[in-house]
Amino acid sequence: MNPRNRGVAVFLALTFGAGWAWLLLARLILRLSLVNPLAQLPFALLPAVAAVVVRRWVTHEGFRDAALALRLRQAWPYYLAAWLGPLLLAGAAVGLAAVFGHRPDLGQLAGAAPGLPGWSIPLLLTVLAAVLTPLYWGEEFGWTGYLRLRLLPDRPLLSVLLTGLIWAGWHYPLALLGYLHFAHLAAGLVVWTASILCQECLLAWLRTRSGSIWPAALAHAGNNMVLSLLMNLLLSGRGLDDVALTLFPVPALAVAAYVTTRGLRRSTAAGATA
Repeated sequence: MNPRNRGVAVFLALTFGAGWAWLLLARLILRLSLVNPLAQLPFALLPAVAAVVVRRWVTHEGFRDAALALRLRQAWPYYLAAWLGPLLLAGAAVGLAAVFGHRPDLGQLAGAAPGLPGWSIPLLLTVLAAVLTPLYWGEEFGWTGYLRLRLLPDRPLLSVLLTGLIWAGWHYPLALLGYLHFAHLAAGLVVWTASILCQECLLAWLRTRSGSIWPAALAHAGNNMVLSLLMNLLLSGRGLDDVALTLFPVPALAVAAYVTTRGLRRSTAAGATA
């Protein structure tokens, strides 16, 4: 087995083996809710730990292509897109839900933080996403910053899709151990997988175009803290289950993924994959 394949194998063994073992331990033995940050944090950081172990001790390739520099001056447009993009996607998803007769419950925004006007909640969530970006770096450093670059280095677009599928599968225990409650499990997992595939296209584009892993981490934080939370706040009281709440953002994510994948293809053709 060549060093690249050995590194990928060890990375996947660590992320899946240790990650799933931790979720089972936290939920079934320690009796922690998977909504609890104490249960989530080790799971979220495992991809980064696995990538560090592989880079340092398995393949000895180091961190030359890890893209750890912030590159704020050069990459600020991509930080801006990563920061505000989830808010725009949330607006598009809520608009689509309204077209299908599920008007957003704006009263939920007013009740989310007593004493604050409802209009401030999306802004506060956007700020919170920026603050929590280092926590989401763990997944991006592993999946987008390590695995995607090594699965099929000669076929980068297919590598993005495979990374998204693997990343989605890694999340599946969350739907089996109480973090999500899909009324129709198979349909929920299919929709969730489609959402994660679209997200990986966006994250790969941000990583490639910016030359830094940090815009991808910021976008990941925005997906969880802005897009997902706003969807739940505005639509969960409208009789929608988790399958529908997951489905409504997918069309907007798919359009964004298509546009950015075209940009990723052009960047790859120009050799800008570092």
